[in-house]
This record gives sequence, structure tokens and C-alpha cells, in this order.
Amino acid sequence: MAQFVGNEDTYSGWYSALGDVMDREGILGFFAGVAPRVLGEVLTLWIASTVTYIINNYLLEDSEVKQYTSPIVNLMATVLTYPFSVVTATMIVTNSGLSAGSPPNMPHYTGWIDCWRQLSREHALKRGSSMMFRYYNNPVISYEAPVTPVGLPPAPPLDQQWKYNW
Repeated sequence: MAQFVGNEDTYSGWYSALGDVMDREGILGFFAGVAPRVLGEVLTLWIASTVTYIINNYLLEDSEVKQYTSPIVNLMATVLTYPFSVVTATMIVTNSGLSAGSPPNMPHYTGWIDCWRQLSREHALKRGSSMMFRYYNNPVISYEAPVTPVGLPPAPPLDQQWKYNW
């Protein structure tokens, strides 16, 4: 997918991809993003099973309703741990030699915690999580006046704002 984004043909098949990863990053390159993936999966399983057990054994008595508890709780646990999937995908692509994984499109991260912190600062840990809506953070120009989103005209000075309201 990252190759498609940059309209590149770096990898022509499985063998060229395996060789390139081995040349660039060594054997550890095949495990990029494994730590957040494993942690996210373990947390998902733990949250889902714990909450399902508590709800089914202490809150619900109707066995007909209990069958819906697990799928609903699994969905909620997956939504909660989705940021780990974003960090996993980002760590796989970063510093891969593709334009999608290199500056200016993506910084090179030193590790998955560095990636998490940067994505958190950019409010990008939930990107791609919505099926219906796309969230976008506008770039912002900052100068001595209040912060103004790019593409909008700057606000008029306070003494001239009354002219626009009449």
C-alpha cells in the first residue's frame, strides 16, 4: 500500500522485498512493529474477556441477552486498542525506503514509543478508525496574531470587526 501511495515500484515481488528489508535493516527489520501489535492484541483479549466475564456473571441474568455481550465488548475493546494498530502500521512503513515512509511524508522514528508520542501530539492515533467520516487536522500558520487555519482569511482587527457586523 505504501508503494501505491508514492507511485513507486521498489518491490517487484516477495523475493525483492525480503532482500531489500534484509539489506536495509537486517533480521530485525522483519519484526518492525511487533511490540505494539502484541501489546495491543494482549490488551484487547484481556479487556474483552474480563469485561465480558463481569457483565455475564454479575450484571446479566437473561441467557438470551448474554450471547450478545461478547461481540459488543470485543468491538469496544478493539476500538480502545486501535492506536496500537496505527503505531504498528506506521512502524512497518517508517524508514522503509519508500517515499510514504520517509520525510517529508513521515519522520523516521527511533522506536514505537517515539512513534506513539509523535502521533499523540498530532492527534493521529485514531486516524483511519472511522468508516463513515474522515478526520482532518488543518495545518496552522502561527505568527503574532491569534492562530489562523491555512486557507481562511485572517480575522480583521478588533476595531474593524464592528463594521462587518452591521
